[in-house]
Amino acid sequence: MIDIFPRRELAADMARQLLKPSALDIGLRSGLFFSGLRRTGKTTFLKNDLIPALEEMGALVIYVDLWSDTQTSPVVLVLAAVRKAIADLQKPTSAFLQKLKALRGAEVEVAGLKFGFNLETLGTEGGVTLAEALTEVVDQARTDVVLVVDEVQQAITTEDGQQMMLALKAARDAINPRPNTPGHFLFIGTGSHRAMVNELTARRNQAFAGATNVPYPVLDRDYVEFWLKRLAKDGLGNLPSLDVAAQAFKTLGSRPEELIRALRQLVHSPASGMGPDEVLPVIASTLRSAAADLELMKVEELGVLAEAIFARIASVEGDARGVFSNEAAAEYSKSVGREVRVEEIQPVANELLAANLIMRRGHGLYGVTDPFVQEIWRERQELLGRL
Repeated sequence: MIDIFPRRELAADMARQLLKPSALDIGLRSGLFFSGLRRTGKTTFLKNDLIPALEEMGALVIYVDLWSDTQTSPVVLVLAAVRKAIADLQKPTSAFLQKLKALRGAEVEVAGLKFGFNLETLGTEGGVTLAEALTEVVDQARTDVVLVVDEVQQAITTEDGQQMMLALKAARDAINPRPNTPGHFLFIGTGSHRAMVNELTARRNQAFAGATNVPYPVLDRDYVEFWLKRLAKDGLGNLPSLDVAAQAFKTLGSRPEELIRALRQLVHSPASGMGPDEVLPVIASTLRSAAADLELMKVEELGVLAEAIFARIASVEGDARGVFSNEAAAEYSKSVGREVRVEEIQPVANELLAANLIMRRGHGLYGVTDPFVQEIWRERQELLGRL
C-alpha cells in the first residue's frame, strides 16, 4: 500500500537477531517483548515488516491479536491461531510448505505433514499440550516456529491466561535446549500497556521473567520525509520543511495519526501571514497538550491521592523511589489535606498502574508511562510556580 511506510531494514535486522542470533543475541530465544504507546505503529510494523522478514528466512509465524475480540478469552484466541497454522501444515496445498520448498528445494516434502496427535484436543484436559504439538511441528517442518502475540498484556488479566503463558514457556523449554533441535520456538509479545508488558518480564512470578524487554522503535525522520514527499506528489502546498516537521512529529509523541492530523490542519489553515514552519509547531503543541489532557484527566478521576502519587513520580528525573514510604505518606497528606496512611497508598498506585498512567520499572521504582504526558505536567507545574 502506498500509505504504509516500509521499515524493511529494521525488520530484517530483528529477524536475523531472532533466527540467527549471535552470542550476544542468544538471550532473545527466551522471549522478546516490546511495548510502546498506542497509535505509534506497532501492529503495522508487525504485519507489514517483521512477520514477512521472519517468513522470508523460513520461519513459521503464528500471529494473534488479543484485542481482535476482547470478549473472547486470550487462551481461546491463541489456541485457535495455533490450530489453524498446524491444520494448514497438514494440507498438500499448504502455503507455508510451498514457501519453504522454494527456499530449500527438494528436501521439503509438500504433500502435507502428518502429526501423531488429534489437533482438536489441543489445550484440552487430557489432550495434546502446546509443548507437545509445537515440538512435533518443529521436528517435522525442521524450522523455527515464532508465535507473535499482539497486546500480550491481556494474557495476564485472567488465571487461564497466565496458565497459557506458562504453557508457552514449557514449549520453549521443551524445544530450545535440545542439542540437535532442527528449529526453535520463539515468543514475541507486544503491547501498548507499557506498565503491564514490563511486568511480564520484570516480576519473578511471571512465566517469561528475565526475557528481553525493549521499547518499540518508534518511527523517525525518514517517516516524516516519506509523508512530505507523498503530500507534495499529491500537489498539496503550504508544507513545512523537513526539520520543522520532524520536530513536530517528536512533539506529538511519534504518533503517525497525530502527524497526519497536524499536517491536515496546516494545509487547510487560513492565510495568516505566517509561514508553514511557524504554524506547524503551534498546531503540534496544541494537539500534544490536548492528548496529554486526556491522560491527566484519568489521574484526576482517580482522586486527590492518585494526583499526589502521580505528582511525586512525575516530578522526579528518572525513576521515583519511596512511593510507599512514611515520608511519601506525609507528603501526600499535605496535598490531600488529611492524614494519609501508608496502607492506603498501594491500592491507589495499583489503580494508576491499571490505567497505564505509571509503570513499575523495578523493585520499588516507578515512572510515568507516557514521557510527553510527564513533560506537559512538568511544564504546567512550572507555570503555576511562576504565577
